[in-house]
Amino acid sequence: MSKVTMGHSALWLVLLHWMFLHSPSSCNNLTKAELQELEKISTWVITRSFPCSATCGLGLHTQELCPTGGNRNISSTSCKMRTIRCLDTWQCGLKTQTATAGQRLVLDCLEEVMEAMGRFAFVVSWRFAHGIITSDDSLFSRYEALSLDKMVLDPLGEEDSGTYRCDVLDTGKRRVKRMYKGVKVLSPKEVSLDFAKGLIHWENPESLFPNMTTTGNPYPSSIVRNMALISVFISAAMAALILLLLRGFYQITLRRTAQLSQNNV
Repeated sequence: MSKVTMGHSALWLVLLHWMFLHSPSSCNNLTKAELQELEKISTWVITRSFPCSATCGLGLHTQELCPTGGNRNISSTSCKMRTIRCLDTWQCGLKTQTATAGQRLVLDCLEEVMEAMGRFAFVVSWRFAHGIITSDDSLFSRYEALSLDKMVLDPLGEEDSGTYRCDVLDTGKRRVKRMYKGVKVLSPKEVSLDFAKGLIHWENPESLFPNMTTTGNPYPSSIVRNMALISVFISAAMAALILLLLRGFYQITLRRTAQLSQNNV
């Protein structure tokens, strides 16, 4: 498309816009000559549009453009794809992460999409709320990170627990992303998240006390004999008590039956 044709197309679009604004009636239609002139204008229209690659923060947006006008046949082969920046919302909300002390933890602020655009095209700043998981901006203080695009905690300590806030600005000083990352640090001595290992310990109690050893018989034979005699005595006493109760109940039933027979006579 030549510069003369593009200039001519732009002039016609401006003229049509002026005619709509200054028309005495919004119901007036374009004349046949104006419609024919409009059909001669060659331009590109968006035929398909794909969602933004990022749900929050700056992402990439793909569109399909096809030529229209100019009294020529339009085919799918003449269409082209273009990728532009998109921003649905710059607020990414709060996400939490649990890690064990001594590990290496990396908090990525730009992520893959923004790194593909060029990490030097953004200004990144970090803030930190010590010891709490929150999104209250009044509780954050400035945090100096060695690498602006990523927060590297190596080795991770319990004092690193808290919420990290990342703000990203573009070259025009416009905010394009804010991310909250809550970090919970667990001590390896206090809790173990290895379920399989814990299950083995429960099924094998000896593994819970590996340093404990026993020698000889933990219960003397006299104690075992006395416990057996006591158990037998208690069982016999319970059986005798049940027999006495049954006998008493039987005698009471016989007396009531005899009294009823005498009353009937």
